[in-house]
Amino acid sequence: MSEVCKNVPKACLITIMTVSSKGLLTHISQFWSMLDDLAENDPERYRNFIQQELKDGKQLCVNPEPQLCIQTKILKPKEKVLFINLCQWERIPAPQSATHPVPISVGRPEDSVEASDAYTIIDVAYNPGVLQAAEKDQGIKDQLIRMAMLCIEERLQFTLGHSYRFTSFRLKGSIQRMKESLMGIKTDFPDFKAMTRTENTLARIRSSTVSEPDHLPEVLLTKKQASAKGRCLIEEISSSEIQVGVKKPAYELKVVKDQNEKPLKIELKVELPGIKSASLCELSVSEVDILIEVSEMYRLCLNLPELINTEMTTAKFVKNKSVLIITMPLA
Repeated sequence: MSEVCKNVPKACLITIMTVSSKGLLTHISQFWSMLDDLAENDPERYRNFIQQELKDGKQLCVNPEPQLCIQTKILKPKEKVLFINLCQWERIPAPQSATHPVPISVGRPEDSVEASDAYTIIDVAYNPGVLQAAEKDQGIKDQLIRMAMLCIEERLQFTLGHSYRFTSFRLKGSIQRMKESLMGIKTDFPDFKAMTRTENTLARIRSSTVSEPDHLPEVLLTKKQASAKGRCLIEEISSSEIQVGVKKPAYELKVVKDQNEKPLKIELKVELPGIKSASLCELSVSEVDILIEVSEMYRLCLNLPELINTEMTTAKFVKNKSVLIITMPLA
């Protein structure tokens, strides 16, 4: 907060969403009176205050810009195609350093139908510098996408498929929809002259220019924050939550068939040199894909050629060969 703002009465700084129309006029009057006094008694501080407010306002109003779009799948609560738009937005602060958490903002999900295909769109925003770095490093880009997917799962209580693909377009849906999703406001404001002719002018101006709490974009709270009250626009998520510098292990995947060539199950053998205990292996299986993560050393994500029965899936670790064998009966 600027030095000038420290001297502003707290009553003048509370959000206009929480005051009555009469109280709003009172606070506005107090605020303008304070600015008049400041301009007369300390012109330099007044000029600095106005310049800072203009700068902050410009940054607040800057629009997010689409950069790339990926397609994945929502598995639960209802299976559906999911498009994630990754956007750059100057309103999102840059990480303080390479070791600090990465700020991220997630917009509201929107269900759409195109022809006979139903799908969901979710917009995610990072600081422009973060996405620029990702353009030069595919590993960083994959980390950012994984962070976004993790954030969406926790924020919306979705279960997503582990795999994704890049689309040929940078944005799914319209620019207008993306702005409303991330910025939490609608830009098609009512006609101002018509508003001023009503008895509820103040209430309508407030509802048109300030988002209600339920319309503000949110991102997930971390486990430590989940029990805290209140809402946040930007979440800081650490890259340590996504494994960094891991290798893709050698593997063999085959579909086992019966004598009539009917597929029965899928067998996956994964070589994990240096791993001596099954306790280091983390396995996540859905009907359509599988993810294996091992002690920050290995990571393997595969689309499965057939739908499988996850409840009947088994895994065993051959210690003397450092091989993980996963058997997945078909659904």
